[in-house]
Amino acid sequence: MHKKTFPKDPKEAFNQAKRYFANAKETLTKSPIEYGIYKDEKYVKEASAMGYLSALSTIDGYLLSINTPRDKLPTSIEEYTKALYKIPHNGKLMAAIKVVYENLHIFGYYRGGIDVNMIKSGFKSAKFIIDVLSQRTKNTEGVE
Repeated sequence: MHKKTFPKDPKEAFNQAKRYFANAKETLTKSPIEYGIYKDEKYVKEASAMGYLSALSTIDGYLLSINTPRDKLPTSIEEYTKALYKIPHNGKLMAAIKVVYENLHIFGYYRGGIDVNMIKSGFKSAKFIIDVLSQRTKNTEGVE
């Protein structure tokens, strides 16, 4: 079983999340689009995995910023969902993580989904998580 590596601090987690997101978007541009579908499943799978990880890394960064011990960070989607549930005004965040999980992780990565709108919706939700939790976190000064 793969053991999760934990970021050392919120800044590292947020930088990693933004890097994953940028790399995912760049990877996705390598696949041509025709009739509303991506033509190269390989790039969609890679980009979807990175997009999903960008959301999880952002949540890690937020949790670290509120003094969650590194060894207590979530290791499953259920734990990530529970963590988001504890954030005030979490309805939109809960919806966003569901879309990221289903559209990017399950359909895009595992099942090789190639529908452009589905993948774009997943990325829009990942970006929403990054933006909201970055704004809520005071310890991200200097995050690139």
